[in-house]
Amino acid sequence: MEPIITSLLETDAYKFSMGQAIYHQFSDYKTTWSFKCRNEDVRFTDEMIEEIKRQIKLYCGLRFTEEELEYLHRMRWIKGSYCDFLRLWSPRYEDFTFGTDSDCGLTIETRGTWLNTSMYEIPTLAIVNEVYFRKAYDYDHLMKSFKERLNAKVEKLKNGEYELGGFSEFGMRRRLSGEAQELAVRTLKDAKYPGSTFVGTSNVYLAKKYGLTPVGTMAHEWIMCVGQGNHKHNPAFSNWYAMDAWVKEYGVLNGTALTDAITTECFLEDFKLTYATLFSGVRHDSGDPFKWGDRMIKHYEWLDIDPKTKTLLFSDSLNFEKATKIKRYFDGRSKVAFGIGTYIANDTDVPPLNIVMKTTACNGMDVAKISDVAGKGMCKNPEYEEYLSRCISWRMEHETGNNSLRV
Repeated sequence: MEPIITSLLETDAYKFSMGQAIYHQFSDYKTTWSFKCRNEDVRFTDEMIEEIKRQIKLYCGLRFTEEELEYLHRMRWIKGSYCDFLRLWSPRYEDFTFGTDSDCGLTIETRGTWLNTSMYEIPTLAIVNEVYFRKAYDYDHLMKSFKERLNAKVEKLKNGEYELGGFSEFGMRRRLSGEAQELAVRTLKDAKYPGSTFVGTSNVYLAKKYGLTPVGTMAHEWIMCVGQGNHKHNPAFSNWYAMDAWVKEYGVLNGTALTDAITTECFLEDFKLTYATLFSGVRHDSGDPFKWGDRMIKHYEWLDIDPKTKTLLFSDSLNFEKATKIKRYFDGRSKVAFGIGTYIANDTDVPPLNIVMKTTACNGMDVAKISDVAGKGMCKNPEYEEYLSRCISWRMEHETGNNSLRV
């Protein structure tokens, strides 16, 4: 197989926005990341595993070019000091550990500085996906079905059956292949739609290549590591610590807050007037999107902030039909945007992989995500997860409903 990752820009944009803040504020933090395949019927063969290792070695041989660094520096929130760091940075194959002791036959862990290990997540998942689909199936047949489904989607966008407003492509981690993702981005960019606007892609390499906006701000890892990696912190206040550090780095720039790292209800205890004003919007990634959006609008109104000035960004398991329903439901009540991944980048005749690579430890301490729905976390220590849940419950029981604390 040809190299799958050919540029260090080929990752999601939020890896750079988080990476800069990590570099300036948490450069000594160390993390462990663990791979998991949630598909019950998937098995990685020895041949696949060897190719995955080879592809990651090739990825670890890449360096940023001066042209790529100049592109990053032109983003108004990227600072020269971070670009200087990236000029020296390279992935380390020594940070990776591979094994076969799992139901799917593949384990991957990365250990090292957060600066390093954070950058490995997206390329690793893209490599695993492409190797699997090229070796487990007739890839040409998959691409044929992918093109047919993509063209059908575009036609429905053109005739107005789908009405999304602003939407972006978020599919690199679970894409069928680099070829498929690029075809989708190019096709969506070249067409015009009456009720939809293709804004950009999370893949920075493709954004640069096609003159699109690289889209993305923060991920769950930011809230988990900032809020739980310092052993002095009460983890029930993870969102406050994470937003405080983000605002120190970016002020009012680059600000979409992720709400469900330790439940949205707990997030709202910290998302008071200051942060709700500074952040341009919030991102939904679990739970009922309609109930979540209603809750966020109600919260903005309680703070005397006009929700029409804020963006609700939806990114949880979306397709164009579902996004259209969400858009029409919130029309006139708030700005709405969508980040759509697998449905754009890996829609074929066979089911996509449901694979993740999550932070499981920070500074020698377990970390966990307590999402708005069960099954999206990946903590290795049930005792820590239970402790975090108790911290959240205690805080919610003692703080919720204190309407005097709007600041």
